[in-house]
Amino acid sequence: MTAASLTISGLTAGYSQTRILEDIDLSVPAGGRTAVLGRNGMGKTTLFASIAGQTRRHGGTIRLDNTELTALDGAARARAGLGYVPQNRAIFRSLTVEENLLSGLKDRPRSAIEEAYTLFPRLAERRQNMGGQLSGGEQQMLTTARTILGQPRLLMLDEPLEGLAPVICDALMEAFTQLAASGTMTILLVEQRLKAAFDFADTIVILERGRVAWQGTSAALQADTATIDRLLGVGH
Repeated sequence: MTAASLTISGLTAGYSQTRILEDIDLSVPAGGRTAVLGRNGMGKTTLFASIAGQTRRHGGTIRLDNTELTALDGAARARAGLGYVPQNRAIFRSLTVEENLLSGLKDRPRSAIEEAYTLFPRLAERRQNMGGQLSGGEQQMLTTARTILGQPRLLMLDEPLEGLAPVICDALMEAFTQLAASGTMTILLVEQRLKAAFDFADTIVILERGRVAWQGTSAALQADTATIDRLLGVGH
């Protein structure tokens, strides 16, 4: 398994007749680490949902390496190598941690779940606990690990640190950094915590009212306090 590039050209999408995204162009190289930033309601989650095939596309194309995703449904996009961890931590609350992980293996052998336990040792300690018995941070680890076990070539993480304790955030970001460094996954991250985004990403994209308002390196944005104040509404 090797990381895949993502190329989005002229994407316009939304829900029913409502257009949220307008003419999005975005290119993420294989193995890249990109953070998508923006104030609430600017289209970040809709962008991820559109890449995953969960919105209505009004125009544009989405390519994963040489595979055109535009006409594929969500299941076919997953088979093509797309992994999506949404905000809602969609675990099976009535199944154990181990049963949740087994559901993400696809055609891989059962022994592959040890990869999840290596990445998140806390899950190994909770393997017989029900999903509903886990803390918010543990649930985030579980839904992330289950997605990773499917061996996506592009992993999208929508606000994985939301509402979590600092120690859990540190553990998650360390895991994401390990995955990115492995060369097997390209990672696209939506995150509100600027320091975490800056530390992780090599490229930053800022959305403003459903359009790309700024795109460049993490270092360039950190040095541009005026753009941070204007587009993100916070001090550096």
